Amino acid sequence: MKNVIFIVILFSLSFYTQSFSNETDCNEFKKLSVNYMKCKANSVKKKAISKTKNFVDDTKSFQKKEWSKDKN
Repeated sequence: MKNVIFIVILFSLSFYTQSFSNETDCNEFKKLSVNYMKCKANSVKKKAISKTKNFVDDTKSFQKKEWSKDKN
């Protein structure tokens, strides 16, 4: 019985993943409107910043590992 309840809760949460996402839906605007362009520009900007931040963090951690190996 506990397994059935767990499965039902798991499936109910899996259907509501859009409510937990951080992405904004730009499709609510017309394609040629100013608001649509602003929305798309902001989403591209956020993705670029997050990718760059991940790259910088990965590079820093790699350098720390390599420098610690050389010192020892």
